[in-house]
Amino acid sequence: MVRRIVELSLRFEPVVILLSAALVGVGLWAYSVLDIEAYPDPVPPRVETIVQPPGWAAEEVERYVTIPLEVALNGMPGLDHIRSISVFGLSDIKCYFKWGTSYGDDRQEVLNRLVTVVLPNSLQPTLSPENAIGEIYRYTISGSDYSLADKKTVQDWILERQFKQVDGILDVVGFGGVVKQYQVEVDPYRLRGHGLTLPPLLAALQAANQNVGANVLNLGEQSFNVRGIGLIRGLDDIRSVVVSTKGGTPVRVNDVADVALGHAPRLGVVGQDGIDDVVQGIVIMRLKGNTLQTLQNIKQKIAEIRRDHLLPAGMDIRPYYDRTELIHTTTRTVLHNLVLGMILVAAVLVLFLGNWRAASIAALNIPLALLAALTGMTLGGRPANLIKIGAVDFGMIVESKVIMIEY
Repeated sequence: MVRRIVELSLRFEPVVILLSAALVGVGLWAYSVLDIEAYPDPVPPRVETIVQPPGWAAEEVERYVTIPLEVALNGMPGLDHIRSISVFGLSDIKCYFKWGTSYGDDRQEVLNRLVTVVLPNSLQPTLSPENAIGEIYRYTISGSDYSLADKKTVQDWILERQFKQVDGILDVVGFGGVVKQYQVEVDPYRLRGHGLTLPPLLAALQAANQNVGANVLNLGEQSFNVRGIGLIRGLDDIRSVVVSTKGGTPVRVNDVADVALGHAPRLGVVGQDGIDDVVQGIVIMRLKGNTLQTLQNIKQKIAEIRRDHLLPAGMDIRPYYDRTELIHTTTRTVLHNLVLGMILVAAVLVLFLGNWRAASIAALNIPLALLAALTGMTLGGRPANLIKIGAVDFGMIVESKVIMIEY
């Protein structure tokens, strides 16, 4: 069979050359559009459930959140095992499914089970992003004239919403900084002096912070929409909320509590390059997304943010991790190894075989074999990664060619 293939190749030499040229063309096209992932995902399908009960101790989180969710999630089709952790203010449950199951079906099964669980205090479980290795872009927010609360507010209310509009982005996660809060510090002695308790105060604050639609007022040929504006806009609005009345005199929040700006309890600090406290954002790509195209979309969105002046004056985005550099470094390394491998293989074959023609034939098969592999991955919709690209073994490619030439 081998002899027959060799004879046909020598007999139809123009056809072999034409097919080789076609392989080079298709291979170069496949290389230009091939999606390259920096790291492979070596784990089976995993769905992670997160609940954040504010201020709860680890024991309460385990008893009232983690255990009921584990009971509901057990027994799902294709489930292999469940791992969970309960800490202060956080319940994290990871559901590992068996190989061969569909991630979309597994995720839907978890969602179906979660709706059957009623947690205390109206807690709602959420699912974490499905791509654990999709952190393709990281940045910090600069601006010396702004506080950590201001930067965190910009991250949560501007940048996160803008980046989520980018095609290929699954989620944006912010770390560091402080979350601004409007805090009502109740004085129990003043509260008791007015004959009040804490529940009426909470109910009054909730009822005061809402807009209410009424009806339509017709005046001649015109009609006007009537609505009540009640959303709280600042500290003075909170202080003016009426909790109750005593003898026709209103008792306001300011009479029983001190209202001030504060921040939520911090659970961690992010530092960078000697700066003790910064606000950072992590952009996560969708599972099986095109890395280079997604990164290009992110950069276009950053250019739009700067062009439209969506950030406050003097505030800017400073990227410090961009996977584009890693991908380009990887591809340059592959090309470098390819050229160096051809030279070394040709030199070794000339040294041992003493035939330039045989050495050239064996060396030329290295790029052809690599282009054929890239074409197969592109047509099959399979991305390349560091392991796949690094697994190209020149020795295995050359060994068979040497045997064929000697044969």
